[in-house]
Amino acid sequence: MSGITTHIGNRGEEAAVQWLREQGYYIVERNWRAASYEIDIIAEHFDTMHFIEVKTRHISGWQSPFDSIDGRKMRSLRRAATLYRTLRHLPHKMQFDLIAITIDDHGRYSVEYIENLM
Repeated sequence: MSGITTHIGNRGEEAAVQWLREQGYYIVERNWRAASYEIDIIAEHFDTMHFIEVKTRHISGWQSPFDSIDGRKMRSLRRAATLYRTLRHLPHKMQFDLIAITIDDHGRYSVEYIENLM
């Protein structure tokens, strides 16, 4: 990943965490990794464990944040969440969500939150 892409991605994840906290979510982990799996944000809200993919794009980009979520990515997220839940012995309900962050030329961002992708 290039430096610019990493910078935009990091800003997007920070914005996503801030937004989730404002909505009452408790952030359990960020950037959890095991084997070849990664989960951007794991958050708890009421009795549900949310496994959240964050996609960030600059407003001038040609691709929407949603365009990068395909079946392969969703299967990978499901496998990662199942592994996480097994390792932690969690009885929680699971939910898979997407936060799409779009950053404009002035550094402002917009948040779109899609719950229950699967």
